[in-house]
Amino acid sequence: MLEVQPKDSRGYFMLPQSPEGAGYYVYGTPAEGAGQYAHPAMMSMLLFVERQWLATDNRKFGIGNISLAGGADYAKHRSHKSGLEVDVRPVRKDGKRTPVYWQWADQYDQAATAKLMELFRAYPGVGRIYFNDPELRHLALPLIHHDHHFHVELKA
Repeated sequence: MLEVQPKDSRGYFMLPQSPEGAGYYVYGTPAEGAGQYAHPAMMSMLLFVERQWLATDNRKFGIGNISLAGGADYAKHRSHKSGLEVDVRPVRKDGKRTPVYWQWADQYDQAATAKLMELFRAYPGVGRIYFNDPELRHLALPLIHHDHHFHVELKA
């Protein structure tokens, strides 16, 4: 039987959790994609950026929290209700699928993270990006608790 991605009451689909050959991996809370329901515009952006990234780097980047089904309240993620916001992990030098803080110079790949952020920034409709690496202020605004992920918003 053909498996179809879960869909919520808004008609938003859950981000595919482990597609073969994808340039991303998933993380976030709650687990198993329950916090990764994306507006169609967000889904398009993520899959576009993923293809662009995969063409330039063999490491996968981490996609985290987007939205709970139906746009339910999201603890610690007040803005993640519309399906138009996503958290993305910075790129690690070793390619591991674990968190990395921008302050961890031995593990954090600043150049690759900047390249990934530039792919997001170049996508039509991207609004604000938040991330606290002071060297990447030309790409992102600082915001509390954004040391180990960057936050991308699409304009409605």
